[in-house]
Amino acid sequence: MAHNLTTRQIEILDYLRKSQRDTGIMPSTREIQHYFGFASQTAAMSHLRALEKKSVIQRLPGKARAVVFPEDLDRAEICDIPIYGHIAAGFAEGQEQEQEGCLSIDVASLGVSRKRDTFALKIRGDSMIDAHICDGDTVVLERREPRNHDVVAALIDGETTLKRYIREKGKTYLQAENPRFPDLIPVEELIIQGVMVALIRKAL
Repeated sequence: MAHNLTTRQIEILDYLRKSQRDTGIMPSTREIQHYFGFASQTAAMSHLRALEKKSVIQRLPGKARAVVFPEDLDRAEICDIPIYGHIAAGFAEGQEQEQEGCLSIDVASLGVSRKRDTFALKIRGDSMIDAHICDGDTVVLERREPRNHDVVAALIDGETTLKRYIREKGKTYLQAENPRFPDLIPVEELIIQGVMVALIRKAL
């Protein structure tokens, strides 16, 4: 191996690459700690520092999870987007969402446009499991007009939910991706708050 990496460093590097490939973002130091069974996050940080000294990764200052591979720097474009709490992927729930921090994502990996108004929501519930959107996942959404069959965050009669947007035979309604949940047909109003453009899996 170039860079004279230890066996553990090679394992961590492989884990970083796989996580980035599978989810579009780098794992946090806590996720690295749990995956390898380290006693503390400090141990994970020490390994990242060692990899950085050997020039196989580079860390960007002031960015959460911002580890990049030097060969990716030309195309890596890290962007912070706001997380607005949870949204029901179950029955709709009434709640006002406030920002709960930021999510740092590689816009190139996720295919997200920096030019659009983008935000993230954490999923609560299992009404979208047949679309592989599970409780604890995070969805990235853009504020734009939905197309038929887009997955959307919507305000329906004053309550928020994540469902599939369906428009057919002159009617518009929201469809779950779980047969246990009924379609939601607006009585008074249906406001689309965002269209899903990316999914970030909950860390196991």
